[in-house]
Amino acid sequence: MQTTAGVRRWLRGRSELPRSVLVLGLISFSVAVGFGVMVPVLPVYAQSFGVGTFEASAVISAFALVRLVTAPVVGPLIDRLGERPVLVTGVLVVAGSTALAALATSYWPFLVLRGIGGLGSAMFTVSSMTLLLNTVEPRLRGRAAGFFQGGFLLGGMAGPAIGGALAGISLTAPFWFYAATLAVAGLIGLVVLRSSERGRDAAGTEEVRPMSAVLADPRYQAALVAGLGQGWTSFGVRSALVPLLVVGALGAEPAWTGIAFAVSAVVQTIALAPVGRFVDTVGRRPAMVAGGLVCAAATTGVSFSTDLVVLVVSLAVYGLGAALLGTAPAAAVGDAAGGRSGTPVAVFSMVGDLGAIVGPLLAGWIADQGSYPLAFGVGSAIFVLGSLLALRMPRGVPAAPAGSGTATAP
Repeated sequence: MQTTAGVRRWLRGRSELPRSVLVLGLISFSVAVGFGVMVPVLPVYAQSFGVGTFEASAVISAFALVRLVTAPVVGPLIDRLGERPVLVTGVLVVAGSTALAALATSYWPFLVLRGIGGLGSAMFTVSSMTLLLNTVEPRLRGRAAGFFQGGFLLGGMAGPAIGGALAGISLTAPFWFYAATLAVAGLIGLVVLRSSERGRDAAGTEEVRPMSAVLADPRYQAALVAGLGQGWTSFGVRSALVPLLVVGALGAEPAWTGIAFAVSAVVQTIALAPVGRFVDTVGRRPAMVAGGLVCAAATTGVSFSTDLVVLVVSLAVYGLGAALLGTAPAAAVGDAAGGRSGTPVAVFSMVGDLGAIVGPLLAGWIADQGSYPLAFGVGSAIFVLGSLLALRMPRGVPAAPAGSGTATAP
C-alpha cells in the first residue's frame, strides 16, 4: 500500500506533463526491464549452439549494428505514418523476434532474429523520442526527457536481477519474459497513445524545419556531439573498460564493477527530476556546458583511479553529468527540429549508437597500445568539445508557443 501511495504521489508531482509522456515513461520502463533481463543470458544462450566467444559476442553486435543502419529509414517512416504506428510496430517486432529466437534450433537463425530485433528497437527508440518531444511544449521538454530516461534507468536496474533469477529456471525463460513485457508495452501504446497523438496535432504550433536548417542550427550540432559522447562513454567505453580496470589495475573482485555502476545509476536517477526542471527554467545551454565538463572531469577521474573509493566517487559524479546530458540535448533537438519531424531524432539516435559501437573497439585498441587514461581521454575530449559547441547556443529557454498562455523566457 505504501508503495502504491508513493507511486501516486510521484505521478501527481508530474501532472504538469501530458498523459502521453507518463505513458511513454511506463513503456520505456517495460522495454528496459525486458532488455535488462536478457543481459545475463544472451552470450550463454548463443554458446549453447556450440559456437565460440566471437560468435556469441556477435549476437550483441548484430542487434546494435542493425539498429544503427536502419535508424535513417525510421525518420522518414515516422514523417509519413506518424509516431504511434511506428512505435507500436517496433515494439511488436522486437517481441516477435525475441519469442522466435527462444525457439531457434541453431546459431544462424538466432543471429538473424536478433538482428531483426535491432530494427524494431530503432523504430521504437526514434518514434518514442519524436512523440515525446512533440507532445510537450518547449518549456516542458527537459522534464519530459528526464521522466522518459528515468523509466529506462529504473528498468535497466531491475532487469538484470530478474534475468538472473529467470535464468535459474531456464535459459529461454528470459526470452519469453521479454517478449511478454514488450507485448504489454505495445498494447499500452496502441490503446492509450491514440488520443494523445490526436491532441498533439491540435496543440502543435511549431513549424517543421527542413533537415538542412536543423543541421546548421548550433543547438542541434551541440546535441549531436553530446550524444556522441554519451554513446561513446556511457554505453561503450565505460562498460568495456571499467570492469577491466577494476580487476586488472585495482585488483578488486568483479562484483565491485556492479556496485560502482549501481551507485552511478542511482545518482543519475535521483538527479533527473531537478535537472529536468533546471533545463526548462534556466536553459539548455548551461546544462549542456556543465554536463559536458562534469562528464569529462569524472571520466578523467575514473581513468586515474588508484583505489575503489576514487572509482566509485568518480562514477557517482559521472551520474550527475549523465543526467544533464540525458535531458538537455534531447530538449535541444526538439527545439532545433521545431514541429513534427522524425529525421532529426533518428540522426541524433544514430550518432549515439555509432559512439556505443565504435567507442569500445577504439578505446580497447588505444588501451592496448597506450594506457587506460589515454583511452578514457578520447571520451573526455568529446565531452569538452560538446561543451564548447554548447557555448554557441542561445541563452535562456525557448519561447512558449503563441496562445499557450505561458510566459516567454528572456
